[in-house]
Amino acid sequence: MNSKDKSEQARGSEMEKEMAHFIVEIIEYMPHAVVSRTIIKKTTGNITVSSFAAGEELAQKYSAFDTYIQIIDGKADITIDGKIHKLKLGEGIIIPAHQSNSFSAEEQFKMISTVIKSGYE
Repeated sequence: MNSKDKSEQARGSEMEKEMAHFIVEIIEYMPHAVVSRTIIKKTTGNITVSSFAAGEELAQKYSAFDTYIQIIDGKADITIDGKIHKLKLGEGIIIPAHQSNSFSAEEQFKMISTVIKSGYE
């Protein structure tokens, strides 16, 4: 895939259906940045892949829904309701709805975030 194809695909709201991919390769690391790309976005939930450069953080936030995080490259520090969880490649964790959470990268990492909204009506 050439760079034009990648930039056009990155602007889309979802990835192309029925197209095989290596999840860890669909997003690049960028210096001094957190980069996210939508895999699927529906009213009932979404799946996003993100890359964090070393030293980057996502500030404390809250979600109205449970969120499943899986590390697909590197190691991450995820703080949930004040408790730090150190996750490494292949590990996952559920962030409960309405709990404060934040992310920090001592080293670069990539993660998949899955939010399921059904059941909260």
